[in-house]
Amino acid sequence: MNDTAERKLILCHLWVAFAAFIVACFMGEYQVLERSGLLPALESPTVYFASVSTHGVLMAFVLTTFFIMGFGYALASSSLKQPIWNKPLAWGAFWLALVGVVLAAVPLLLGKASVLYTFYPPMVGHAAFYLGATLLVIGSWIWCAIMLVMFTQWKTANPTKNVPLAMFATAANALLWLWASAGVALEVLFQLIPLSLGWIDTIDPGLARTLFAWTLHPIVYFWLIPAYTAFYVFVPKQAGGFLFSDEMARMAFIVLAVFALPIGFHHLYMDPEQASGWKLLHGIGTFVVALPTLVTGFTVIASLEIAGRLRGGKGLFGWIGTLPWGNTMVLAVILSLLMLIFGGFGGIVNASYAMNAMVHNTAWVPGHFHLIFAGTTVIMYFAIAYYLWPLLLRKPLFSNQLALLQLWTWFIGMSILTTPWHVLGLLGQPRRISTVVYNNLLTLAWKPYELMMIFGGLILLGSACLLIYNLVKTQVTPYAGQFTDEIDYAEPIHKVGVLPEYLNGLTVWNKVIAVLMALSFGFPILQFFFMDTFGSSAWGN
Repeated sequence: MNDTAERKLILCHLWVAFAAFIVACFMGEYQVLERSGLLPALESPTVYFASVSTHGVLMAFVLTTFFIMGFGYALASSSLKQPIWNKPLAWGAFWLALVGVVLAAVPLLLGKASVLYTFYPPMVGHAAFYLGATLLVIGSWIWCAIMLVMFTQWKTANPTKNVPLAMFATAANALLWLWASAGVALEVLFQLIPLSLGWIDTIDPGLARTLFAWTLHPIVYFWLIPAYTAFYVFVPKQAGGFLFSDEMARMAFIVLAVFALPIGFHHLYMDPEQASGWKLLHGIGTFVVALPTLVTGFTVIASLEIAGRLRGGKGLFGWIGTLPWGNTMVLAVILSLLMLIFGGFGGIVNASYAMNAMVHNTAWVPGHFHLIFAGTTVIMYFAIAYYLWPLLLRKPLFSNQLALLQLWTWFIGMSILTTPWHVLGLLGQPRRISTVVYNNLLTLAWKPYELMMIFGGLILLGSACLLIYNLVKTQVTPYAGQFTDEIDYAEPIHKVGVLPEYLNGLTVWNKVIAVLMALSFGFPILQFFFMDTFGSSAWGN
């Protein structure tokens, strides 16, 4: 990353991402305080739902999209050892996405788009919210195009070489996102924008939920793949060892891209618009997509064991103690995998029809979601930032000790926050409500868990502030010494030969995805155009 303009492009994306993150963290703490009923002065359904919607959009769309775009540019330019293709276009995508965020933020903050980040109709927000979200997605599509162009150009120029693993993963994620975002794009462009502008009077909410289900599950893997990329290409080197298997890593990314897309109806198990056979098909696919996570867990832990034994670790578990726990990337991956284990268990519950019925629309669901997203995924975003910031600025991180403290407090806070959610879900507490004070014996059992959530949220907020403080201080503290700006990628323990095209390209997998998407979503969507359904009028803001 020798190009100053490229470093500036990457940093701008990452700063927008973490600016959205810190604002969303303050909103999150307000929400657990408001729901507890302990501070009656805070109780306001209008403010609460405006806050929840803004929090969700900032975390799920703004933080992730800008972070993934910036990280993608860093990986592409460094792993391929070539400049970012069409930097003016990349800057255009950045500004288009940023304008979209600002446009959407205005109605969100004014309470005119309190439709949560899923914005299910017949709730409808201000048209500016949908238009802003559309600009953000279009900006991300341009990023996808740049990544795939760089991927294709490099392959054409190096026909006998293997695409670097970091770029292969980034290109797979770009392909996944182009397919995944098509569902919500169809919903917004042909249903929500016309409805919010008054061009149509009613829409079919069943079709809208089906189109959003197209996006709702694979978007999780769009968020997660950068974390998995760091698992494979950064962690082994930072731990002092080697990647266990380059080929297994590629297969994991392929299976994620292929099988994460044609599923999503486990989010509609309790909805009547899709038949049970389609739900069963998507449910089976949901369990299939757990396989690359198991492969990833095995490969990463094996890579860590290699590093631990190279550092002198003996016995069955002695290698664990010899790992460099003071390295932020190594610590983050260990904490991330711990949260993935528990969050993955919750995912199996959600994907299982009978068990899903017990926890549907309860506090269990945000507990699971936060453990996977804000826990497993976002903690790796922190580690990536701690690794990239010095390289982008060509100076050391302000404080490695603060970074380690921040990672530990995030893990502890997330554990304290999400455990009560899971318990409350089993106790029947509903989600998507602004208050849980019903003044009966059942709600008395909820009280201790509400207090735990507030405490966990405060720890998380403090941890988030530590992150921002460390990054800002790194940015503004002068440094006169020499510092490298080269990303140090992990090498596989066994030399990789010439890979077959199915492990070195995406063309065949794109065709497989097209077939699977047609099979999984073709009839479930087309049925709405061949049967009598009931439209729903807009209501909300």
